[in-house]
Amino acid sequence: MKLAMGFVLFAVMAVPGVQAKKAQEHEQGVLLSMDSKACGAALKTGKSLTGELLGTDSQKKQTQEVLCQEYTLQTDRIVYRIRPKDEKHAVLLPIGQTVEFRIEKDSMYLRNLQSDRKERQYTVVSMQPRQDANDTKDTHNNEAKN
Repeated sequence: MKLAMGFVLFAVMAVPGVQAKKAQEHEQGVLLSMDSKACGAALKTGKSLTGELLGTDSQKKQTQEVLCQEYTLQTDRIVYRIRPKDEKHAVLLPIGQTVEFRIEKDSMYLRNLQSDRKERQYTVVSMQPRQDANDTKDTHNNEAKN
């Protein structure tokens, strides 16, 4: 009997914690643009297998610049510049459409409302407050004071 009562008490106390963890707020923003930015270099060598085995040093080295997608995401108060964490399997996002996102620790998790709604992980490159949001806030504050 005590074991059953203990189990029921545990279940009742654990349920609110599980619900609170699942109910994370998603913010909304609009994707304004996508640019290709330099994010490193890839080194290609022209060394062949026979050159490796025989030890000949007729090696060509070519450096190629690697480009990454960088998106501008605008919310009510902040403009984010973000890059996909998984650069090899990056998905093109629709510019001009509303997306949902959440920030957890050092990553942004973004999902497109119009497509598969799958969350994808992004790195925040920069954040800037919106100037027009500050101007609107200042106007409302001045009107409230008068």
